[in-house]
Amino acid sequence: MAERVLIVDDEPDLLELVRFHLAQAGYEVAVSQSGREGLEQVRRSPPDLLILDLMLPDLPGTEVCRKIRADPKLAGLPILMLTAKSEEVDRVVGFELGADDYVAKPFSPRELTLRVGAILRRVHQEPAAEGAFERGGLHLDPARHRCEVGGQEVDLTAKEFRLLETLMRRPGRVMSRQLLLDEAWGADIAVTERTIDTHLKRLREKLGAAGELIETVRGVGYRFADG
Repeated sequence: MAERVLIVDDEPDLLELVRFHLAQAGYEVAVSQSGREGLEQVRRSPPDLLILDLMLPDLPGTEVCRKIRADPKLAGLPILMLTAKSEEVDRVVGFELGADDYVAKPFSPRELTLRVGAILRRVHQEPAAEGAFERGGLHLDPARHRCEVGGQEVDLTAKEFRLLETLMRRPGRVMSRQLLLDEAWGADIAVTERTIDTHLKRLREKLGAAGELIETVRGVGYRFADG
C-alpha cells in the first residue's frame, strides 16, 4: 500500500505542483488549504507524513504542529515544515515544536520529494535487536548501559550516555539544545544550553572517529548522521 502524505498550504499552484511530484514518486497524496481543515484531516485519518506550511491564514502552522505534538495518538507523526521564511529563528521554532525537517520556498520539487523519502525511511528504520543501536562501528545498548566503538567499550557518564541514546534514536533528525536538555536533565532542571555543548564535546572526544557521527547544525542544535 502506498504511503500517504498530507500537504497543508494555502497556495493552490504550489499544492498542485507538490501533489503531482509526490504522486509521480508513488505516494498517495491529500491536500488542504487551511490549518484547521488540515488538522481535522490529520485527526480523522492520520497520514504517514505531513507537509505543513508555517504561514497559513486561519491557524498558523506552528499552532497546528503544537496541537499535533500534544496529542499522544499523533505525537509520532513525521512533519516537514514548508514556508517562505528562511531566517534562522524560524528554523529554530520549527525544530523546537518537533518538526522533522524544514524546507524554505522557493524549493525544488525533486529535493522536497527526496526529503519526504528520507524522513519516511528514518521512521520505518527498525533499531537493532533488543533495543540496541549500531551505526558506523558505534554500538549502543541501553538495556546493558554499554557503549562500544569498534568492539572496544567506551566509558560514558550517565548524561553522556543519555545524550547519545537520544540522538541515535532519531537519526537524521535535528535536536535543539533545549530538547536535548529536557531529555537528559529533565524539563524542570535549571541548566544552561551551554551545558549541552560541553557534554557533547567530551562525548565526541571519547568516541574518537565515531564522534563525527554527531553533527552540529549551526544555530539549531545537533543530529546523529543518517546512513
